[in-house]
Amino acid sequence: MYYRNISDLNQIILKRLSIIPRDFDLIVGIPRSGMLPANLLALYLNKPYTDIHSFLNGHIYKAGARSQFFDIKDFKKILVVDDSIASGSAIEKCKESLKDLSANFSISYCAIYVIPGKEKLVDYYFEIVPLPRYFQWNILNHTTLEKACFDIDGVLCVDPTEEQNDDGKKYMDFLLNAPPLFIPGSKIGTIVTSRLEKYRKETEKWLEDNHVKYNQLVMLDLPNKEARQKANGHAEHKAKTYQSNSYVLFIESSKSQAIEINRITKKPVLCTENFEMIFDSESVMYNIKSGKYFPFLRKYALKIRNKIRKL
Repeated sequence: MYYRNISDLNQIILKRLSIIPRDFDLIVGIPRSGMLPANLLALYLNKPYTDIHSFLNGHIYKAGARSQFFDIKDFKKILVVDDSIASGSAIEKCKESLKDLSANFSISYCAIYVIPGKEKLVDYYFEIVPLPRYFQWNILNHTTLEKACFDIDGVLCVDPTEEQNDDGKKYMDFLLNAPPLFIPGSKIGTIVTSRLEKYRKETEKWLEDNHVKYNQLVMLDLPNKEARQKANGHAEHKAKTYQSNSYVLFIESSKSQAIEINRITKKPVLCTENFEMIFDSESVMYNIKSGKYFPFLRKYALKIRNKIRKL
């Protein structure tokens, strides 16, 4: 699995910004994932930008104004931007929708990330990233979330405050009315939480009210808050479910717990505290050796490992 967050996106654009000619008049993003890189490119190139639908209707976004009609004579060279290309169907559909404008505009196409073999579908690309892959800006709608585990507090909803976490009436009110945080658009495989089993009814009610789809809810079978705090086994509890099934990702709010879950399972953990993917050295080496992750680093990483073993 390959992962890129918004910081990675920004850095690769800045690193390879020179590949984009400066004579483009307008940057056009393909909704919705293409709007973020289009906005960044427009910012760094100091060009106006818009989305495909607005472009077809003669609207652009300019500094100091939400939108503005443009004269077709004002813009001749257009750069159409998407975040990534996998099958290529989205970019081909976009090209088809714009083909009638070729007489009036010179249109080029750009993707930040492409999979190997799809480079020629665009005029410009920034990085080759093979499948399977996740991006921070669309991970909550990824079709493979049924192969993922989610924490609740700090992920699906905010964490309770110390005052709310009283194992009584205030906590019950929190369980039923907690503000939602990151609600996925796709079904979750299993929700794994350190909430106590005795609060299953309230938790299920909140999940239903907030339209969270999932296959299974795993809770902690302990009598009360004091027993949970004494056991202090949050990461181990979550890792047990993650490790015992063919899940490929765990989404956890606490960085310390994310690191521990990764250490136990040797599987990737996405931390919503900073939206970084947690891989420890053992996990990275395991996946490099198997060829499952980071194949382009494999031979170098194995050389480093062998040298370390000889010390």
